[in-house]
Amino acid sequence: MFKCLLLISVLVSGHCVSAQSQAQTDVDIIKSSRSASNTAIARHDIDGMSKYWLPNFVQTIGRGTSSTGKDTIIAAWKKLFSTNSKVLYVRTPGDITIGDNGIMAWETGTWTAKNSYSNGGNYSAMWRKIDGTWKLQAELFVSLK
Repeated sequence: MFKCLLLISVLVSGHCVSAQSQAQTDVDIIKSSRSASNTAIARHDIDGMSKYWLPNFVQTIGRGTSSTGKDTIIAAWKKLFSTNSKVLYVRTPGDITIGDNGIMAWETGTWTAKNSYSNGGNYSAMWRKIDGTWKLQAELFVSLK
């Protein structure tokens, strides 16, 4: 009986460690994706930015305007970059939580801007793991500065 309980305990704790390890790996992947996205924004590289977006991506910018759909949001960024060649945005994650199901994640943090209508504020993002790859479903930015 004791051996059976010990075996169950080892198996359960091993599963918990494995799940925690996977969650940390997922957090690291999302942080890396966010960093790469920041680099793409600095380069005004639309393809580098949008490769993290799902086709039905939703984005609400700091002043409250929302857009839906990857193609629509790409067009908005292209227009911004063509009219403001010095604009820069940097998002800095503060917390990334991987859902218990392992396919949803919530990111919160701060954002800063240069040569924009705002100097920055807070943001939240919803990530979805699709076919093993983390993609952005939605982002919400709030101008506070």
